[in-house]
Amino acid sequence: MTNKYYEFFCPVKVIAGKAALEHIPYELTGLAAKRPMIVTDKGVRAAGLLDPVIAACEESGLEIVSIYDDVPPDSSTSVVKDIASVYRKEKCDSIIAVGGGSAIDTGKAVNILVSEGGDNIAKYSGAGVLKHPLKPFFVVPTTAGTGSEVTSVAVITDEKKGVKLPFTSSFLLPNAAIIDPRMTLTLPPHITAATAMDALTHATEAFTCMAKNPLSDAYATAAIKKVSQSLLSVMDNPKDSDGRLELAQASTMAGIAFSNSMVGLVHSLGHATGAICHLPHGLCMSLYLPYVLEFNLESIREPLGELLLYLEGPEVYSATPASRRAEASISAIRKLRDALYKRCELPRTLKETGKVLENQLEGIAKLALDDGSIMFNPREVSHEDAMSVLRRAWA
Repeated sequence: MTNKYYEFFCPVKVIAGKAALEHIPYELTGLAAKRPMIVTDKGVRAAGLLDPVIAACEESGLEIVSIYDDVPPDSSTSVVKDIASVYRKEKCDSIIAVGGGSAIDTGKAVNILVSEGGDNIAKYSGAGVLKHPLKPFFVVPTTAGTGSEVTSVAVITDEKKGVKLPFTSSFLLPNAAIIDPRMTLTLPPHITAATAMDALTHATEAFTCMAKNPLSDAYATAAIKKVSQSLLSVMDNPKDSDGRLELAQASTMAGIAFSNSMVGLVHSLGHATGAICHLPHGLCMSLYLPYVLEFNLESIREPLGELLLYLEGPEVYSATPASRRAEASISAIRKLRDALYKRCELPRTLKETGKVLENQLEGIAKLALDDGSIMFNPREVSHEDAMSVLRRAWA
C-alpha cells in the first residue's frame, strides 16, 4: 500500500479563527491589491455574510469596487465570461470569492480570464495549460465541505456543449483561505450534514486510496477526527461556533489530503450521479461511502481499521479486535449517517433521494467508469462491479 515516491504540495496560507475575516485587508495590501471584486451567490448575500467582509475592508480604507452575486449552483462558462468583463470594466485588481464550491470555482476561472486575457475559458481547460501566476485571489468558504479553497482544481460547465470543463493548475490555488466560523453559522441543517460528510469522504478516500502518503495521511486522520467529534453536536446546536470552526477546519484539512493523494470510486460514482441526476455532490458522497468501502474492504482492511481510532475514539478502538476494526469503521460511518437521517433526512440510499430512477443505474455505472478518480481506487472496478455497488446503494 505504501508509495516509494510521492509529491505533496499545499502553498495556500490558511487564516483561521474567530476574527479571521478582519485580516483580509492586510493580505490584500501585502500583494498591492487596492480594488478587489467579490464573487458570490444570492444566498450568501441574502444571509448577510458579505457584511463582515465589506466592513473589514472599509475600516481599512479599502474599497470593494464590485460585487457579483449571481453565481449559479453549477457554475458556467457564460457566467465566468460575464464576471470577467465586469472586472475589466471596473478596473479591479484582485478577487475575493465568498461562498461554496461553485463560487470558489467561478472565482478561479474568472482569475484565469482576467489574468491571461480573452473571453474563451475553454481554451485553458485541462492540466498544465497555465504557465504564469494569476491575480491576487482570496477565498472565504461558507460551507464546511468542498475543500475547494485548498485545491488546484476548478470545474465549470460549458452549457452550449453540455459538458463539464476541468481546470487543473497550481496557479489556481488562492493566495489565502480565510476560515471564519461566522461564515457557516447560518448553514441550514441538510447542507451542514452533506458538506461535513463530503469532507469525511474526502479524508476517508484519501487515507484508503492508491496514492496515500504520510503527509496526506496526517491531514486525513485529523479531518476525520474533527468531523466525528463535532458534526452531531453542531446539528443539535447550530450556533455552536467552536464546533462550526472544527468542521470548517476539517473541510480544509480533508481538501489538502485528497488533493495530494487523490480519491476513488465514491467520487467516480458521485460525479456520474451528479451529472445524470443533478444531486448535490456532498449528498452523493455521503450516500455511496459505506457501499464503496464494503466493495474495497479486502484491499483496504489495514488503513480502514486504523480509521476506527479517529471515527470512534481510543476506548472503542482498543476494545475492538484488530481483525474486526475495518468492519467497525464502516459501522461507525453508517451509524453517523443514520443519526443524520434522523435529524435532517439526509438520504442514505439512492431510493431515499426520490430523484434517481432504477433505470438510470446503467448510465451512472457507465459514466463512473470513465471518471478520472477511478484509477486511484484500491480495487479494480468493472462495469458489473459498479452495477453491484449501485444496486446495494439503491435500497
